[in-house]
Amino acid sequence: MFGDSDLRSCALRLAQQGDCTEAIALLTQLICRHPHNAVDYNNRGLIYFQSGERQKALYDYNTALKLNPSLASAYNNRANYYAACGELATALTDYDRAIDLKPHHVRAWINRGITWRDLGRYEEAIENFEVAQLFGQLEGHIWAERGRTYHLWGDWNCAIADYRRALTQLPSLDNDKDITGCRLRLQLENWLDELLSQSAS
Repeated sequence: MFGDSDLRSCALRLAQQGDCTEAIALLTQLICRHPHNAVDYNNRGLIYFQSGERQKALYDYNTALKLNPSLASAYNNRANYYAACGELATALTDYDRAIDLKPHHVRAWINRGITWRDLGRYEEAIENFEVAQLFGQLEGHIWAERGRTYHLWGDWNCAIADYRRALTQLPSLDNDKDITGCRLRLQLENWLDELLSQSAS
């Protein structure tokens, strides 16, 4: 029988490799063992969300927050759910709560910046990305998202500079350990191609 930390590690590894079904099964085992562990609900919710089972994800995020109303990552994850559903104002409320609870939550700063950008509030978006940069984490992601914001705002020189900075920070496409970083790199290359073709015409 595996210990709790072994199950958590294995579930995380399986999720990173794209085996969401098995990762969810392992986290469900953990939840059966420890039904009051908010982190396990939050993690299972994240994997449900990544596998397209949004309602199950929302249920797990809400359960996690009932068990631990101070779990910043659950607010961030639930905000991502709301943003994906187009409920941007509700998403902003949850990002705000995540940042209030954990001011150095880099992903919440990035995600809130993306949401401001989706609302056409480019200045607020840039401010969020600049705060996120202060923490020295996920720099490639931050440069990419800030570049996209400048791109949509019409400042193509800043966009190209940020896109190029991001490319130096993100993993190469043959890196199978950072699937999220590789996806962002591919998206970034498409954004850069789009921008360069716009500026050439």
